[in-house]
Amino acid sequence: MDTNESKPTNFILEAVAEDLKTGRFDYVRTRLPPEPNGYLHIGHVKAFLIDYNTAKEFGGELILRFDDTNPTKEETEFVEAIEEDAQWLGIHWAKVTFASDYFDRLYEWAVRLVKKGLAYVDDQS
Repeated sequence: MDTNESKPTNFILEAVAEDLKTGRFDYVRTRLPPEPNGYLHIGHVKAFLIDYNTAKEFGGELILRFDDTNPTKEETEFVEAIEEDAQWLGIHWAKVTFASDYFDRLYEWAVRLVKKGLAYVDDQS
């Protein structure tokens, strides 16, 4: 996008345009992080469209990353429904990932932080 020809129309687009203009970032990548424990609702749709259109406006990409961190409440049916509904809305993504794909790496990072005294384990419920 040439920021001289097209002016952003809201604070999100203005912030992204400024970051690109100043060189803080050189590429736009947004993500959709639904938890696959139910069907989409209007709040999801709003967030999905903001993220998708922001990436599209700046020639970036969108990542669909399912936040599958609660396996007792999540089902494949909801993953498929979310993908189908997002496509129906005209949303296209570069790739699909799942938070669970990174559990081992996240656990290792957490252990390192605890060992360095930068984090702690809280077992209160």
